Amino acid sequence: MKERDQELWTRYFRDRSEAAKEEVVCRYLPLVKYVVGRMAVSPPSGLDYDDLLSFGVFGLLDAIDRFDLEKGAAFQTFAVPRIRGAVLDELRKYDWISRTGREKIQKLNRAVDKVLQDQGVVNDAVLMNELEMDEKTYRETLEIASRSYIVSLDEVLALDDGEVVREGVLADDASSALEVLEESEEVEKVVSALEKLPERERFVISLYYYEGLTLKEIGSVLGVTESRVSQLHGKALVALRRMLQAK
Repeated sequence: MKERDQELWTRYFRDRSEAAKEEVVCRYLPLVKYVVGRMAVSPPSGLDYDDLLSFGVFGLLDAIDRFDLEKGAAFQTFAVPRIRGAVLDELRKYDWISRTGREKIQKLNRAVDKVLQDQGVVNDAVLMNELEMDEKTYRETLEIASRSYIVSLDEVLALDDGEVVREGVLADDASSALEVLEESEEVEKVVSALEKLPERERFVISLYYYEGLTLKEIGSVLGVTESRVSQLHGKALVALRRMLQAK
């Protein structure tokens, strides 16, 4: 932890004053903007981006109240899942994915399972054929899938036997999720699943989760629209989830 942050937390834990807490909140407000800004979701009807930020602030306040400096974890690592969780908790109160959208996601999951079982990889043409969808409907379904996962590679990778990924999403230096996982016995499963993704989808995952680029920034790198990146992101997360759940 940086010396400045160490002093900030020491003062807060010593005084427990509103002024000290306000200092901590102001120091980490950019973290809320970072987390919310990278959530691949458009606010549902009746909400806007500022609402998502306010939900994230509630998560930040909860993290500040629960943080234990003595345990040695970086506050960013501790706070990120709580900020995201607070936003998700509020979003779940809104039916922001329609019933039809949920049915499409369920159908996509079943199709991905079958294609993976039959071929070991998820090919767009084969998947479209399995879904009996035209390209337009197929791409719309991938976008819905991307929004439904809301950036949560940590949730996609959160297997039944641990919280390693969920609690270690972001280190102080914004290192990659894969680096955070180095101590986990699940690494081989994750790496194996990632290697089965098509090259372009691996590249999107790498830029988004490892390098911290937004979907829009990735679109600029690849020379495609943000919508297309969202589709690639959605397909990759569906495939990763299905592969990991099958192991």
